[in-house]
Amino acid sequence: MLRDDLQNLWTEPRPPAAPARVWRDWALLAAGLAGAVLEATLRENVVWRPVAVVFAVWLCLLPLWRRTRPLAMVTLAFGSVILLQMASLVAAAREPVGLYTGTVVLVLVYALPRWGSGREIVLGGAVILTTGALCSVTDETPVAENVVGIVFLLLPGVVGTAVRFWVTARERQVEQVRSREREQLARELHDTVAHHVSAMVIIAQAGGVLAGVDPSAAVKALEEVEEEGARTLEEMRAMVAALRDRGIGAELAPPAGVADLERLVRTPGGRLRVDLGLDGELDALPPAVDAAVYRIVQESVTNALRHAVDATELVVRVAAERHTVRVSVHDNGRRTGRGRDGYGLTGLRERATLLGGTLRAGPGTDRGWHVEAELPRARNDSGAHSRPRR
Repeated sequence: MLRDDLQNLWTEPRPPAAPARVWRDWALLAAGLAGAVLEATLRENVVWRPVAVVFAVWLCLLPLWRRTRPLAMVTLAFGSVILLQMASLVAAAREPVGLYTGTVVLVLVYALPRWGSGREIVLGGAVILTTGALCSVTDETPVAENVVGIVFLLLPGVVGTAVRFWVTARERQVEQVRSREREQLARELHDTVAHHVSAMVIIAQAGGVLAGVDPSAAVKALEEVEEEGARTLEEMRAMVAALRDRGIGAELAPPAGVADLERLVRTPGGRLRVDLGLDGELDALPPAVDAAVYRIVQESVTNALRHAVDATELVVRVAAERHTVRVSVHDNGRRTGRGRDGYGLTGLRERATLLGGTLRAGPGTDRGWHVEAELPRARNDSGAHSRPRR
């Protein structure tokens, strides 16, 4: 078991999409350089002042590459510490050489498990522990203080590990939400295609029966089969474009749509007054778009009931235009917490993207939470038809 865990750690890849540099890196560099200059100027008991200043500047520069080269930066930083420690021993320096600004290396200790691969974490950890042990042996500091120092040195690494696990877990949950949304969309598209194919089979059977009695009726049946086939191909193209190579099963149950919004907005307990407005031709939407509109309103209403503090009204507008369908949901409450998107909004954004649309969610200018979505209609509206309603 332990051997397998170590093998998994050794082969662990780096986290994807590590940013090279962000504004915080330059802020950290400016703060480190300013601290080194002030400390070198104001502090009196600095041993080997020029060497200490150069060493502090060197350590301040290394964090600029801590995400893309975590092992190299740790090796350069702590290797330099070892060389400086050995030089001070040879020269019999009266006090440790260096500035307090050198504590910036703690950022590298954090970045190693946060952005490094498993192999880099193991090798970099060995470098850090070796440096800590060497400094403990060569210093005349009591053992208890050395132990506390090593724990303090490793603490940022523990924090980096925890952050990496948390981010990985969240990304995995977000991906599961997206996968569920894709599965739901696949079920809805499957229902539509199954409906068209069933109609084609029935029309073809009827044409076969009438072929010997009324040839014109048989020709008409063939034309209807062609029309149904065109509709089926349209939905199949949408399925292939949105869900490549996903062999997902489906339950033959018609999804809810715009026609079900009246029932949806009857909120339990009447805590929120819902103002529902429907505008435009909403009876002939493609099934996938129809279901997406319902899901956006459903999730927005649920979020308002759960998170909108002191909200009294929820305004829902669905407007069908020539080429798009616009959905907006606004409440007049206030939100607590950081306001980050939950997994429900993540799934809706994924669904809107798959359909070629967009979805935005965030706080309003004055108060409340706003959800705005824009979805494209069918590529050929003339061929669209409404699906059976429950």
